[in-house]
Amino acid sequence: MANFDDLKLSVEALSGGTNTVKLDDIGMPSIMFVLPKYLSSQLNSNLGATVHPAWKLNNAEKDKVYISKYQNIVVNNRAYSLPMQDPKAQITWDTALAACRAKGEYWGLTPMALWGAIALWCKTNGFMPRGNNNYGKDYSYTFEKGVVTYNDGTNDCRTATGSGPNSWNHNNAPDGIADLNGNVSEWCAGFRVVGGEIQVIPDADCMLSTCDMSASSTHWKAILQDGTLVAPGEANTLKYDYVSSKWQLATTITSQADSSRSCAFKDMQNGGLTVPQLLKELAVFPADGSGYNTESFYLNNGAGLERFPLRGGNWLITSGAGVFNSGLNYPRTYTNTAVGFRSAFYGA
Repeated sequence: MANFDDLKLSVEALSGGTNTVKLDDIGMPSIMFVLPKYLSSQLNSNLGATVHPAWKLNNAEKDKVYISKYQNIVVNNRAYSLPMQDPKAQITWDTALAACRAKGEYWGLTPMALWGAIALWCKTNGFMPRGNNNYGKDYSYTFEKGVVTYNDGTNDCRTATGSGPNSWNHNNAPDGIADLNGNVSEWCAGFRVVGGEIQVIPDADCMLSTCDMSASSTHWKAILQDGTLVAPGEANTLKYDYVSSKWQLATTITSQADSSRSCAFKDMQNGGLTVPQLLKELAVFPADGSGYNTESFYLNNGAGLERFPLRGGNWLITSGAGVFNSGLNYPRTYTNTAVGFRSAFYGA
């Protein structure tokens, strides 16, 4: 790319090095946020002092990883992180993954572990980012607006990437990761629920081009109460059960339905079980008992149904949107004008 060095220098200088520019294998740029390695205990004091799984790849630790500063667009079937763009929407999980991996080795769809790490960082650092969660504006701070890029004929919907105020960035600053709350819900990789059973790709190994996340892949692992990863379907693996209008952990499901049911993330219950640290690290179960907003946790645990994660909420979720919002109620084939994604990079 012509003038790449000038662009990279400018982005890094303006951000103090927290933002950088990464080129894909055809020399096209994406603006990325640099995330140094954290221990889980640094992200939440209730967690153990081990390296958070977002910085573990193929049994090795990464000193830093990169996430798109902006929700992605797609150009020639490749994903890009650029400001003031209409984020790509109406995209399936598999197409989003392909657009990320098309960029070259170590590019991939944002790992669930990385999203979880950022959510925990926000809470621990005392700022939950706001965003376009109410038709082009923030639900609670209605004067906070973005530049509208899509109107459905009645309402303002999507807004341009990064066009909101600093409070729409994860750290309430100009250099932060934009639009994690609302705008478009974001597909994440390395996590799914099948018939209520929680299944993961270990660590951030979903970033490997060799990682198979097809429906029948043996790379998927279920979880026991002590955090051990086992083959899906083994006895006593952790599942989500819906009890008294709240999602709770279980080893046996008592309420299973092909429907979307929800509760506030902060109200999820342990069902009397031991909650492994991994679920807290992925932000699919509260790491502690306070400090959350009213983010929603949606799930469909219907028998035999594979459901993939959408994070953050979108322009119409209002108070249920936020960094701890999860939508696990749709299959990988789902598309909608409010569904998008962002890429990550685990190379040098």
